[in-house]
Amino acid sequence: MGQGLHTKMAQVASKVLQIPISKIHISETSTNTVPNTSPTAASVSSDLNGMAIYNACQILLKRLEPYRDQNPKGSWEAWVKAAYLDSVSLSATGYYKTPGINYDFEKNEGNPFHYFSYGVACSETEIDCLTGDHKNLCTWIVMDVGLSLNPAIDIGQIEGAFMQGVGLFTLEELRYSPDGNLYTRGPGMYKIPGFGDIPTEFNVSLLREAPNSKAIYSSKAVGEPPLFLASSVFFAIKDAIYAARTESGLRGPFQLDSPATPERIRTACADNFTKSEAGSSLTSPLEFLGLKEETGLVVKLEDVP
Repeated sequence: MGQGLHTKMAQVASKVLQIPISKIHISETSTNTVPNTSPTAASVSSDLNGMAIYNACQILLKRLEPYRDQNPKGSWEAWVKAAYLDSVSLSATGYYKTPGINYDFEKNEGNPFHYFSYGVACSETEIDCLTGDHKNLCTWIVMDVGLSLNPAIDIGQIEGAFMQGVGLFTLEELRYSPDGNLYTRGPGMYKIPGFGDIPTEFNVSLLREAPNSKAIYSSKAVGEPPLFLASSVFFAIKDAIYAARTESGLRGPFQLDSPATPERIRTACADNFTKSEAGSSLTSPLEFLGLKEETGLVVKLEDVP
């Protein structure tokens, strides 16, 4: 699973058992431990695993309670040793099922989610009207993750999801052959985001004082939701194109499909190079560029063999 999940789960166990996190060790998920675990889809891994760990730890604490009452000043090791000598089970299984999920896809009724995640992003981009290239200058993000289990991990998840979205909205275009075969099957066939695509100024913050009572320790899912915030880059590009079109005397709405590739940006800028009627009444390259032709300095197209 990774992605900081193990760290968060160790933190949950540490908090419930009230022992240092150095005493917590994680084993990989396996069907010989819990045969019917859920996948990590929809970013609910912290919710499901966190509550399952919480339940299991509560079982262990209940079993250790008599030994803590007998020796309130004792250490964790002393309580565990006393329970072991009394042959008390020191293993427990926790399980958690998200409540209230009952959606009917045929009737389009019910509650498909336990809660919602919210975020807002503002991005500033710069486009090159000649090449169609763009530069991500600044991005500001505020994300509601409830009371974060680990702010450092959550901010990293937000940054990663955002950059994945930058690829989705500006770079990763699907191309097919005339027979319908997909050409762009992987990173070897299309460009994925790199260091140069990260906004020069990238500010991510977490919404304060926004507890979520429906998940472990008032936290919220964070992995996938920030991906859509990268649409702010797409619409910033479209806004820049609108400004370029306005300078060319074109106003009003225009179509820009996602992803905003250099080809689409260049074409949408709509200058003399991209106007459909350009060239129909122009007789020379210089005239096409809006320059005057002088005899003796320019070779006409009809003179070229």
